[in-house]
Amino acid sequence: MSKTATICLVPSSSLFARLMASIDRLLTASARITIRNGDLPRFGL
Repeated sequence: MSKTATICLVPSSSLFARLMASIDRLLTASARITIRNGDLPRFGL
């Protein structure tokens, strides 16, 4: 019997989901900066 163990790590989210989350964070940060400057944020892409 082998004395080593293997661990199979499965990514919890897909690449597309991580990309969409990154875009969401970028748009949220942009909207916060715009609001802080006193302007209305642009909605949508």
